[in-house]
Amino acid sequence: MKRTELLKRMNKIGCVFVRSGSNHDIYMNPKTGKKQPVPRHTEIDEHLAKHILKILS
Repeated sequence: MKRTELLKRMNKIGCVFVRSGSNHDIYMNPKTGKKQPVPRHTEIDEHLAKHILKILS
């Protein structure tokens, strides 16, 4: 999955950018209070993208 597509899906569920790490960006869902690192690769593995969305939902 492209990173831009993942970020669009994350924005739809209400996630916001928190900060930049050295290799990842940290996003948080204010409704649940859960944070998750997102790699800065242009292509993100399908399983990893689903895992990120599951944790943040």
